[in-house]
Amino acid sequence: MMTEKDMVNDYLNSLKSSLTGYANAISETSNPELRRTFQQMRDADEERQQRLAQYATQKGYYQPASQAQPNQIQQVFTQLQGGGQQQGQQGMQNSQNMRM
Repeated sequence: MMTEKDMVNDYLNSLKSSLTGYANAISETSNPELRRTFQQMRDADEERQQRLAQYATQKGYYQPASQAQPNQIQQVFTQLQGGGQQQGQQGMQNSQNMRM
């Protein structure tokens, strides 16, 4: 028999999966009306997931990671910005090497 904790975690996992599915569908949909529909469905699931995660936290079913400090956020942000530029430069260098 499933406990309430099992059911909540199962539902959270289902919502997480559906959000991934919506992201894929939205990015591949060219029909604007269908795209908006998927976006509305995604938004509803995001709200549902947030409420359920809060419930799970209150009940002690889920223990979120500690919040990142502002300097940690800035460090990751800086790395991601620099990493994107470095990858672009490496890609150009690799392309040039392949032509030689």
